[in-house]
Amino acid sequence: MFDLTKFDEYKEDNRREVKKAKGGLPASLWETYSSFANCYGGVIILGVRERADGSWEATGLENEDQLRKTFWDTINNPNKVSINLLTDNDVKIYEISGGIIMVITVPRAIRDQKPVYINGDIFKGTFRRNWEGDYHCTPSEVRAMLRDQTEQTMDMKILEDWDIADLNQETIQSYRNLHRSWKRGHVWEMLENEEYLKNIGAAARSKLDGKLHPTAAGMLMFGNEYDIVREFPEYFLDYREMLDPTIRWTDRLQSSSGEWSGNVFDFFFRVYNKIIKDVKIPFKLVGGIRVDDTPVHKALREALANCLVNTDFYVVRGVVIKKEQDSIIMENPGYVRTGKRQMLKGGISDPRNKALMKMFNMIGIGERAGSGVPDIFSVWEQEGWKEPEIEEQYGPDRTILTLSFEKKVAISSDRVAISSDKGYSEHERKILEYLNQKKEISNADAREITGLSAAGVRKVLKKMVEKGVLYESGKNRSRRYFLK
Repeated sequence: MFDLTKFDEYKEDNRREVKKAKGGLPASLWETYSSFANCYGGVIILGVRERADGSWEATGLENEDQLRKTFWDTINNPNKVSINLLTDNDVKIYEISGGIIMVITVPRAIRDQKPVYINGDIFKGTFRRNWEGDYHCTPSEVRAMLRDQTEQTMDMKILEDWDIADLNQETIQSYRNLHRSWKRGHVWEMLENEEYLKNIGAAARSKLDGKLHPTAAGMLMFGNEYDIVREFPEYFLDYREMLDPTIRWTDRLQSSSGEWSGNVFDFFFRVYNKIIKDVKIPFKLVGGIRVDDTPVHKALREALANCLVNTDFYVVRGVVIKKEQDSIIMENPGYVRTGKRQMLKGGISDPRNKALMKMFNMIGIGERAGSGVPDIFSVWEQEGWKEPEIEEQYGPDRTILTLSFEKKVAISSDRVAISSDKGYSEHERKILEYLNQKKEISNADAREITGLSAAGVRKVLKKMVEKGVLYESGKNRSRRYFLK
């Protein structure tokens, strides 16, 4: 995040912040510390000011030894900062033209350390980074981070106001039939419904009355929408099919329609059957037998299940699945608990709803080894499709997965040459290098790879269009940029 040799190229963004610190440690330092820790991490550089054009100028520090001591004394004061995430190696002193600067590298906090807050006030002292600035988290965002701290996930809660009889019996029977066909002869196959639901995590016995009640996972998976929203007021599942640009949507399925149960299980299978209907997958034979269940089918099941089991059902805007002509977009409330980098790397499974994950696993859907997302990327690579895109949004928290069925564009020699041309700025080179691999780039893509704000990216892209390097197509959020 910081390389001294690139000092003259840097500008403030969602990972870098500069402060003059002439009169000592600025009060805003701790807001930025909280922001970086609660998002992706970042670096705070003291002894530097931002010029009007966004570039940096070193102003230097006075008595840096005392400043460093004050910093460590303050960050280890629990009345000021809820937790110190730093080690000695995270604070470095550099001497450059203009004086001494101090570079503080703030790591991303893991979920059981969040929220990282200041001034002893968890609701007023919790911040997040919004590109070039720090913003106060809403009470809803703070509560979401608190929910994610515990190992017992929100869907394990016992709902003592409901009985097993309140669950949708047809959905339970459909689930049991799938489990029976997936695991023939399973030891739970002959159990009565109540015992069966308890064993799969859909029900649990209350310590208050000793009776069996649905868990939150049981209600989400097998309940009726009108009961589910009493526990999860923001619960909403929405499928939108937009295959004709002249029509707002060609098909739509909503959990609140009243025409079906509205629960997670029924939504999963209704939507899965819709999204695979037009996916062009080559006819395949194995041992003379047609194989209809391909790696692409499995990847789509994995992606849809992953979307649902990682949803924070207390957060607004609900789950939205969009099927477009050449892509499928899956959006769920909630940030990535393991962090986006770890999710792409794989190896760690940390679903937001562990009981829901278990229930999907028992019918052959989903991965518990943390390899689900890397497997999806691998399948898309094998098919020659554009790499899937994952975007995290905050305020409210949201994760968006885009699965494109467009073929990747081969790298041409002239594109490689233009991306390495010394006439381009660092941000322009990153955009051109991205377009070596991709057919197009959006404003969101450019923000991700450059670290600039939305406004900063628009300026860079506009300049590249004016230079004749790129051309643009579409309006607003659908605008895309292409190599000329």
